[in-house]
Amino acid sequence: MKNESTEKTRYSEADLLEFKGIILDKLRSAREELNSLATSLSSPNANGTDDTAGTYKTLEDGSATLEKEQINQLAARQKKFIEQLEAALVRIENKTYGVCRETGKLIPKERLRAVPHTTLSMEAKLKQ
Repeated sequence: MKNESTEKTRYSEADLLEFKGIILDKLRSAREELNSLATSLSSPNANGTDDTAGTYKTLEDGSATLEKEQINQLAARQKKFIEQLEAALVRIENKTYGVCRETGKLIPKERLRAVPHTTLSMEAKLKQ
């Protein structure tokens, strides 16, 4: 009978392949979302309000500016998410994926499936 203190220190190849698949799926959809955001930023005012009166045009310009700022923030967040997913793929290649950088313990599979780019277990996250 094995002692419980001999915990696994890393995930198996099969587990790593499963996580790699999850990450690649999320990466693909994140890149599609980023492309969609970039497209909406590059397109001119699609609302067709060019023929409205000057007063409304001023309000519309402010609204369009605010919307562009929000899209820029979303795009920046999406880029950061993509970078985190790519870093997770590197950790998979290095066989260090799923190990908490604070505790050194394996992060539970449920957490990795929900947040595949995480580098912290819930234990370490709650201590922050």
